[in-house]
Amino acid sequence: MLFDQAEYNIRCEWGLQGLFSLAPISDAVVIVDVLSFSTAVDVIISNGAFALPYQWQDNSAARFAEERNALLASDRRSMSGYSLSPTSVRAIPAGTALVLPSPNGSALCLNAGSTPTFTACLRNAPAVAAHLARLAARIAVIPAGERWSAGTLRPCVEDWMGAGAVLSCLPGTRSPEAESAIAAFERFRDDLRSALSRCGSGKELAERGFHSDIELASQYAVSVAVPILVGDRFVNASS
Repeated sequence: MLFDQAEYNIRCEWGLQGLFSLAPISDAVVIVDVLSFSTAVDVIISNGAFALPYQWQDNSAARFAEERNALLASDRRSMSGYSLSPTSVRAIPAGTALVLPSPNGSALCLNAGSTPTFTACLRNAPAVAAHLARLAARIAVIPAGERWSAGTLRPCVEDWMGAGAVLSCLPGTRSPEAESAIAAFERFRDDLRSALSRCGSGKELAERGFHSDIELASQYAVSVAVPILVGDRFVNASS
C-alpha cells in the first residue's frame, strides 16, 4: 500500500485511519495523546494503579466500570475527583483500577487489534522507546490528535512533539513522517512548557484553569513507566 510506510521500520501517522494503516504490519504501536490521556495514564501507572481505556463517554462507561470493580473517571476534566486531568490522579493509590473514557487516546488504544499496544507522552517517551527497542523491530507511533467541533481530526502540535520524542529514541530506518515528528520535538525540546502553553490545546486548558496539567505534561523524561495494554487495562511493562 502507498500509505503504510512498509519500507521503513519506524513509522508515524495521524489518528484512527493512520492506526488502521500501520498497526497490521507493525510489531507494536504507541498511542500519543499528550493533553491528556497518555499523560494521565503515565501518572496512574507510575503510582502502581491501572488505567482502563474506554471509548464512550455515556452511561455505558459506568456499567463497564462496575463490571470490573473499577472507579470511573469523570468525562469532564476536573481536579475535585478523578478525571482525564493528570493532576487529578497524582495521588491515586496503588492497585486502584480507573476507567478513563476518552474519544481520542482510549478510542485509538481499543482499535489497534492484536498488535501490542503502548501509550507514551513526553514524561516517559525515552523509557517506552528503550523498552520497545529491545522487543520490536517495526514500530508505529500514532499521534492521536484532537477534534474540531464537527468531530473531524484536528492535528495538534503537542501530540506531534510527543510522537517525535518517542521516535527520536528508536533505532531503525525512519519514514519521512517519523522524521518530521522528530524535527518538531527537537525544535521545542528546550522549551516544552512554553510550546505546550502557547499551542491551541494548551491555551484552552489555561483558560479553564488547568495550568498544572500543562506543567505535568511538559516534563520530559521524568518517568520510567511503560504502559502496555493487557486485556482491558494498562499495566506497567517495566515493573
